[in-house]
Amino acid sequence: MATITFHGAAQEVTGSCHLLESPALGRVLLDCGLHQGGDAVERLHEETLPFDPHAIDAVVLSHAHLDHSGRLPLLVNRGFDGPIHCTEATVDLLELMLEDAAGLYLRDLERSNLRNRRRGKPLRKADYSRTDVHKALKLCQPHAYGDTWSLGPEATVCFHDAGHILGSAIVEITLTEKTQRKTLVFSGDLGKSDAVLMNDPTPLTHADLVMMEGTYGDRNHRSMDNTLAQLGEILTDTWARGGNVMIPSFAVGRTQEILFHLGRLHQQGALDNWQIFLDSPMAIKATRLYDRWFKLLDHNDVKHIRRSHHNALVDFLPNLNCAVSTDESMAINRVKAGAIIIAGSGMCTGGRIRHHFKQRIWNARNTLLFIGFQARNTLGRQLVDGARHIKLFQEDYVVKARIETLGGFSAHADQSELMRWIGHFEGSPRVVLVHGEPKALDTLSHKLWTENQRKCEIPAEGQSLVF
Repeated sequence: MATITFHGAAQEVTGSCHLLESPALGRVLLDCGLHQGGDAVERLHEETLPFDPHAIDAVVLSHAHLDHSGRLPLLVNRGFDGPIHCTEATVDLLELMLEDAAGLYLRDLERSNLRNRRRGKPLRKADYSRTDVHKALKLCQPHAYGDTWSLGPEATVCFHDAGHILGSAIVEITLTEKTQRKTLVFSGDLGKSDAVLMNDPTPLTHADLVMMEGTYGDRNHRSMDNTLAQLGEILTDTWARGGNVMIPSFAVGRTQEILFHLGRLHQQGALDNWQIFLDSPMAIKATRLYDRWFKLLDHNDVKHIRRSHHNALVDFLPNLNCAVSTDESMAINRVKAGAIIIAGSGMCTGGRIRHHFKQRIWNARNTLLFIGFQARNTLGRQLVDGARHIKLFQEDYVVKARIETLGGFSAHADQSELMRWIGHFEGSPRVVLVHGEPKALDTLSHKLWTENQRKCEIPAEGQSLVF
């Protein structure tokens, strides 16, 4: 019998990691993600791998976001040397994500050890190195959407477009145990059905067990028309106040979508004279990767770029300034008004956005605009929940900037879209809900039962199930 043990994203939205064991395929990890929130050095030091990395035969990766891929270098450091299966575009994005995360982690570790040295405390060793990142990347084996390939002696896998970010995949695994065929479908992160640049998530019809994410299982997003109207109102109001707009954004996915919409506003003559700064070297590189992979993206939205005789998202928005170096980032501080600053990280757990908070979050003329989900224990969640005082770089800051959230920009399917996607499955497959906070998963489970008589299971971290 096959067994699945949940080692992350179980009643939480970060740290996706599920161990699938069966004689048909050996021991395979579905994702190997990092938990987010808190100090980066402490967080990684506390990350555990509650299994023997040497005994893992392969990793099947749904997409490149760090909460699904961030523990790969740690896994390699602890002895894993098997294949990492993912889509072709994910290989390109993974290089950006893991290299950037390693750089931030090692710099934070250096600063932490500098403080420890001054205080006479023991120094902390790195939990992984750039060498581990490079080894993890070399282990990647890319596959195209729709191709079926072997995983173990009696198992096959097929990736389908999840519509979440570039290269994101729904994982379909078919295995045979004692002549009995079983199909497991792991949704990964499902995208919205109307997301610009991305295709709709692929509907599947057959499974014996479905592991589905439920990030927004308790709510529906605002319509895109209403969201864009809200964006316009926020920009107009902030412009009139003589302020700036700070947008914490995930380098992959949310950044490209907000750039697209700002580009549309510019093309329509409705962007005033805002100076727009993309202050994230990784987001800049990721945007260029999106340009390279346009063939995978939503053709109707890409037409808007082509129609304007532009060949790239960056060119689609000519008043965009890309800040790569630290000096270019710091120069943004000299702009006193009329700046839209897009910077990582998306949940404000690190990156350059925190430096912009230091310069502007205490000024009531400014606006802090969230366009993505904020997980528990992150600075972004504290701000969304109304925190009026925050700590940055060992100093306290008063929060006076206006806080706004644009729910329609989420990269995740909402409740109605999750219901629609699971509704395509014929019969009564076993349904397991992951990647969501307890309230969201409980609400989704209740709705699936009352409206569709689909019974759901919500595993806790460390729990196993047999199928």
